[in-house]
Amino acid sequence: MQTANDLRALLQRIDRRSYPAYKDTRGAYQFPGYVLSIDHVQGDPFAAPSRLSIRVGGRAASFPPALYQSRPQRIALQDALTRKFGHLAARASGQAKGSGHSGLISVSRCGQEVLERTACSLDPAAGAVLLRLEVGFPANGRTINARELDKLLFDLLPRCVQGSLIYAAWKPERLQAVAHLAEDQAYIRQALPKLGLCAFVADGSILPRSSGVSQLPMEGAVPFRSPDSLSVTLDLPHRGKLTGMGVPRGVTLIVGGGYHGKSTLLKALELGVYDHIAGDGREYVITDSSAVKVRAEDGRSIVNTDVSMFIRGLPNGKDTAAFSTQDASGSTSQAANVVEALEAGAGVLLMDEDTSATNFMVRDQLMQRVIRRDMEPITPFLDRVRELYDRRGLSTILVAGSSGAYFHPADHIIQMDRYVPRDVTDLAKKEAAAFPRRSDPLPPAEDPNFARRPKADLAYAQNDRVKVKSMGRDGVLIDRENIDLRCVEQLADGEQTAALGLCLVYARRRLFDGKRTLAQIAQELENLMDQKGLEALCPGRDSVPFLARPRRQEILACLDRWRGLRF
Repeated sequence: MQTANDLRALLQRIDRRSYPAYKDTRGAYQFPGYVLSIDHVQGDPFAAPSRLSIRVGGRAASFPPALYQSRPQRIALQDALTRKFGHLAARASGQAKGSGHSGLISVSRCGQEVLERTACSLDPAAGAVLLRLEVGFPANGRTINARELDKLLFDLLPRCVQGSLIYAAWKPERLQAVAHLAEDQAYIRQALPKLGLCAFVADGSILPRSSGVSQLPMEGAVPFRSPDSLSVTLDLPHRGKLTGMGVPRGVTLIVGGGYHGKSTLLKALELGVYDHIAGDGREYVITDSSAVKVRAEDGRSIVNTDVSMFIRGLPNGKDTAAFSTQDASGSTSQAANVVEALEAGAGVLLMDEDTSATNFMVRDQLMQRVIRRDMEPITPFLDRVRELYDRRGLSTILVAGSSGAYFHPADHIIQMDRYVPRDVTDLAKKEAAAFPRRSDPLPPAEDPNFARRPKADLAYAQNDRVKVKSMGRDGVLIDRENIDLRCVEQLADGEQTAALGLCLVYARRRLFDGKRTLAQIAQELENLMDQKGLEALCPGRDSVPFLARPRRQEILACLDRWRGLRF
């Protein structure tokens, strides 16, 4: 391994040469207390920045093992290190001058969720810290400005490392609070099934966000307060007793007037599958980690999906036990989304009337009188929601503001009144009794066929040059093929979509063999990330991009929305 002095001497030799001479800097260099690796060098100052990594040994980093002994603690600590390094890097960025991206220093931009990322990883055995970053190598025009890079690598960057990746730079109580919060969140998540709950919302939580483009908590928002009938008190390992609303398993309806907080509560539950940082307001909003938000999705691709529990007897004779379309309607897309959630192992469905297909959700009594059941190929979700829980254990949390039809199958009905939840189950049931449902009994739906096995693609398996580009949370571009993920609403970060793109590439090369089912492929991808980390998704690359870990449910959602899927 070369030394920092070797790198400095090299920079002096290539100063004022043409920009491609920066390629000679690739390699690892021993700096005081850490190793700096230059993994990928940009082609010119206007191209994507160079990729570097910093490795601080366990002895130099000195983070106590008690801060990362469990997986949730380790991910939370990595998240905290990334955030602090990013804060220091933002202050240092641009101090080295030049053209294009010269002087840029950046890492992953973390949101309110705590996600496992490639930006920072901590070895649980040795305590070593690895941080990945991007740096714009300075230039004047397209001529190397090595003096500015020297300033960046030997002055600015060491300050960032010393201020974030070394335990001595932290107040011990701050990192202890991070570890304690992670443990408390994991405790709640593990307690949910034992208590017969699918979600928990702590009293005092701040659910509204400051704006439609910001995930920060709204100032002056009404704190959440559980109705007495749904109140649950948990004794957390560190915080102690915490009281909040427990959402029982079964069918739960959230109702109320417009702008009273129905969708705000549902949105908090959607993202409750992830842990949140302290101060977010939703750090103690915890949802079953397998929960899936389902909605209508006009125009999506559906391939060989068994939607027969909801749609059968189409006029064109199309087989709904293996339904395919490149341009799904609202009802067929939502039916497919429910079945695919089952395939992904979901224990809870989250649905909002506002983003659902009306004819998929309900058919009122008057419509049933005019259009008989034998004339309508769609079985509304209303007629299956009870069965989904009773036979398959799939709970549903549904926001409804205009139709009272779901009062009948619901176990619990929560009214949001000026952001304050009230249990109105008894009142709603009493009123619903005056409007009895008149519907012909349905035979139980057959178990969906989940034996979809993607065909092998030998030509693709030999293609080692595939470009993957994240389009934020909207989707991912693989070469020239766009996978639209705008309706996969539980994606919290664009780095997750980048990881999904690499999941698809990896699966097409190594797992599509005509034998594995889609569910098995998603499980193998999860196992791969568990055992080898997100880095395992990009073998053979000269550097690892910024990635954040998606759930199995989003992996399957991405595979299902790839228009090239073939069985």
